[in-house]
Amino acid sequence: MFIDLLRARRSIRRFQDQPVEKEKRDLLLEAMLRSPSSRGLNPWEFVVVTEKETLLRLSHAKPHGASFLKNAPLAIVVCADPAKCDVWVEDCSISSILLHLAAADLGLGSCWVQIRLREHDTRHTAQEYVAGIIGLKEGMVVESIIGIGYPAEQLPGHSRSSLQDEKVSFEKYGQKK
Repeated sequence: MFIDLLRARRSIRRFQDQPVEKEKRDLLLEAMLRSPSSRGLNPWEFVVVTEKETLLRLSHAKPHGASFLKNAPLAIVVCADPAKCDVWVEDCSISSILLHLAAADLGLGSCWVQIRLREHDTRHTAQEYVAGIIGLKEGMVVESIIGIGYPAEQLPGHSRSSLQDEKVSFEKYGQKK
């Protein structure tokens, strides 16, 4: 059941030194390309990265939270053309969560690296840095990078008791059952 996948999925930052097979990469991309999009405008585009040198460079995209990419066998850079759609952030985020869930369903681990609105260093944004590495055309932007691979760690799903039920209201904000 789908809820079981959600219960078990965790962000994975440690991967085995094993490539992700082309068949599985193709399924991951299909999942992203089937993503719902506002008004069907599909402002997203994806860059698949498997070259070790490029993964190493991407791992330096920002001071914190990207270093694990150097050991990922696969990364997908989630990009968009903001001129196509005013809700490109939402559309890219939807495609990204489908990627995470498809990866989990295929026995792969994954983790999101936020790029949009993050700094690379004092002179450059993470978006500028990543765009330069992947040769992104002018006008396009990078939302995130998703690192993917066979997990080298097994983390248990979050317990039901860790969910924040207090953040749910009924009919009106603040109204509890």
